[in-house]
Amino acid sequence: MAPPATQDGSSSKPIVLLADPLIPEFEQELAPSYRLLPAADADEAAAASARALLTVDLPAVTAAQIDALPALELVVASSAGVDHINLAACRRRGIAVTNAQNAFSADAADYAVGLLVAVLRRVAAADAYVRRGAWAAAAGDYPLASKVSGKRVGIVGLGSIGGLVARRLAAFGCVIAYNSRSPKASAPYKFYPSVRELAAESDVLVLSCALTEETRRMVGREVMEALGKGGVLVNVGRGGLVDEAELVRCLREGVLGGAGLDVYENEPEVPPELWGMDNVVLSDHRAVITPESIQGVVDVVKANLDAFFSGKPLVSQVQL
Repeated sequence: MAPPATQDGSSSKPIVLLADPLIPEFEQELAPSYRLLPAADADEAAAASARALLTVDLPAVTAAQIDALPALELVVASSAGVDHINLAACRRRGIAVTNAQNAFSADAADYAVGLLVAVLRRVAAADAYVRRGAWAAAAGDYPLASKVSGKRVGIVGLGSIGGLVARRLAAFGCVIAYNSRSPKASAPYKFYPSVRELAAESDVLVLSCALTEETRRMVGREVMEALGKGGVLVNVGRGGLVDEAELVRCLREGVLGGAGLDVYENEPEVPPELWGMDNVVLSDHRAVITPESIQGVVDVVKANLDAFFSGKPLVSQVQL
């Protein structure tokens, strides 16, 4: 419920600064309860008093921006990952950070499986083959694709997304193994302590972990060589998990068999060398985006803001 207006008609709604423009779904849900102000346009009084900052489309929330908001107590992210937020600055100031919790997990897992199937079965290449008339013209034999069922799949990051990927691919008869910060007692899959060891025992490597200083470029040439010339890399985590220049080289040289990529190091830039590779499937960071997931994250964002401004525990606080 929106806070009441004051007697002179002005709104007493709490200010929420916006790091970037809102999509309509957020506007419709939040505007009745909060005064939504673009951070770049906030006047001195608003910047001095604002206690909450919302980021939707992964703009960098820098230390300088945080320091310019003296009353800031909460940064609300609409993403699962929070690598775009300067967490050290938040930690130093005692600012809480929330994320999308599990709102995107099922859709990201579905998409990871879709990318895996698309690469192994050459779905995009087959589509292009038909569309250019090559099938009807009998212009050469179309190359055989690889079976999905029974593949050895290594998952890096067995969290909410990785766990759902594992369950979906287990239904394909795939053999699941994983790498995580530590073994998970509840996981029925084999644990490997390093990504290279996992890659060496996998036909497919799926990245679904968070981007941190420890995981940045964790998949370099050594890991790709271990995965091998028939191996496939699927990334629905963050582009920075992969050494992108090495990925291009390994694909071009046949060191790696293929890739399904939804994320990139310098979005929205995608290495042009990948465009013409028919063993690579590309998409524009949309693994998590469906109408259902958008509504789910809007609900989480509003729940966090409502809890914060009413003095209740946050719904999805990130451990800093």
